[in-house]
Amino acid sequence: MSTLPADWTSLATVVLLLGMRHGFDADHLATIDGLTRVSRRAGSAFSPYCGVLFSLGHGAVVIAIAALVGSASAHWVTPDWLAVSGAWISILVLGTLGLLNLRAVFAAAPQEIAAPVALKGRFLGRMAEARTPWTVMAVGAAFALSFDTVSQAALFTATAVQFGGLRAALALGAIFLLGMLVTDGVNGLWISRMIARADALAVVASRVMGLAVGGVSLMVAAVGLGRLVAPGFAHWTEGRELAFGAAVVAIVLASFVGGRWLARAAPASS
Repeated sequence: MSTLPADWTSLATVVLLLGMRHGFDADHLATIDGLTRVSRRAGSAFSPYCGVLFSLGHGAVVIAIAALVGSASAHWVTPDWLAVSGAWISILVLGTLGLLNLRAVFAAAPQEIAAPVALKGRFLGRMAEARTPWTVMAVGAAFALSFDTVSQAALFTATAVQFGGLRAALALGAIFLLGMLVTDGVNGLWISRMIARADALAVVASRVMGLAVGGVSLMVAAVGLGRLVAPGFAHWTEGRELAFGAAVVAIVLASFVGGRWLARAAPASS
């Protein structure tokens, strides 16, 4: 995040990809999975759209941060500790989630769907059992009140100062939200489809997605760690943020497409 592009088009593209990758965080996927299952059991019509609602709540907080940083842009100086602390927290969270999700895939019974694993969702208690659209949005907002999300939003928003302060900051916040809406929305629809199935292919599809999410989480954590501890690697990655972001999104999207194809390859069992 400390080497974001200096031109607007590249910066907006990177922020869009950051939003999409953020939507693929295992915590997001696992919580949307749980919210979708609860709402579906309750017979709620909004069940397939839990991902969209979660993302809107999450993005509202990101835009609020963008407004705060953008309005103070004339006096804002991004502290060095914010970038370093945010990077270490992101590495630890992503690494832990990656290992937990890979473990969940291999530990699942042969005929059991491999459910994603979350960390933040465990601290929300009964709030995670949202049964109304507004509560789902509130869960998304609660997820944004974490140091990794706040630091990431503050850093890319501070970069907008050179492009016009508040207006540019709000635009970047909205672009980040758009990226999350795409991935979280697709994820909610995909999970709703998986819940409606009980066949072997749905089981395989859940494992494809679990392996992809776990693997990508570990990969992103490894790249972040390499940039912190290896100056040569950090120098090599400079200017390649767009390529790295696109690669992460492409890998997980490919797993979504592959998992969806497997789930649709045969009719659902009765």
